[in-house]
Amino acid sequence: MRSVWGTTRGRLAAGVGVLALGAALPACSDSKEPESAPPPRSTGAPSPSPSEPAAHPFNGGTKGLGNPVLAVKIENTKPALPQSGVSAADIVYVEQVEGGETRLMAVYSSKLPKKVGPVRSARISDLHILPQFGRPAFAFSGVQSKMKKYVRKAPVYDISQESAGGAYFRSGAKPIPYNLYADPKNLLKRAPKAAKPRDIGFRFGDAPDGGKPTKSFTAKWPAATMGFTWSAKSKRWLASWGGRPDRAAEGGRLGGKTVVIQYAKTTRSKFHDFLGSYTPLIHTTGTGRAVVLRDGKSYKAKWSRPSEDKGTTYTTADGKPMNFDPGQVWVLLVNDGKPYTP
Repeated sequence: MRSVWGTTRGRLAAGVGVLALGAALPACSDSKEPESAPPPRSTGAPSPSPSEPAAHPFNGGTKGLGNPVLAVKIENTKPALPQSGVSAADIVYVEQVEGGETRLMAVYSSKLPKKVGPVRSARISDLHILPQFGRPAFAFSGVQSKMKKYVRKAPVYDISQESAGGAYFRSGAKPIPYNLYADPKNLLKRAPKAAKPRDIGFRFGDAPDGGKPTKSFTAKWPAATMGFTWSAKSKRWLASWGGRPDRAAEGGRLGGKTVVIQYAKTTRSKFHDFLGSYTPLIHTTGTGRAVVLRDGKSYKAKWSRPSEDKGTTYTTADGKPMNFDPGQVWVLLVNDGKPYTP
């Protein structure tokens, strides 16, 4: 399955360009499905065990345990900053897109912001990440016509601008396409049966033994960097974008209690934008290495995800659960393979 959705770095106006086919994408070595297959349909959320603690599986908290799951694609380039609603997310994924830039996928359940954005188009990797949530509501600005059939088959409720336009609006002085926002409450009204939160592999609790005292860590993509600096005062990792503080539109600094740098094989799909930049495919099933930041320390870890309808577990070097600190989790998906031309 591949995406041919919009490009980044301010090269497109509102709407989606027509993308040309490129070289064929090799199948993921750790996936049994053919690369062109749609993501698996949801199998439904498992019933929680009575012995399990009443904690939210996304952030380890006690609020919003029965709230629906909403995922929103958000622009992550300079023209889009500062972003709205990111600080309220339970999980923030950072994914590589065309040109070596990045885009966010913010996942909400325990609480909702008043508005979120700038909302941008989805990508191939989203449809491989989202099945672990069951059938969540998925908000994005648009999709190239050849990808619509994959969205229809994916285990998501499509609440894109095209299908749920009344929940979207343009606001502020930013130029198109960086001024599209959405009201999360109105988005969820368009997906009344969106899945409730379920186990996606995260574990929260006391920090494991060991760990290396760490003041800051910078993740790199071909054309973007994001840094996280430990703040003992606020007891969380403060985000930077391109070497500058990454601030929220609502005020304050973006950042999380736990930051996961997940190294995953990233290959180019056979699709690219009209300027020739290929759409990356991030392989998020299988196993790989990771670095987990929490409590001012970094831990070498291993990630494992057996299939797309299952979550990702993280373990320490000695195989014990890599507990996260309760609170917002950032997952930065960074290439861990042979470099390719974006």
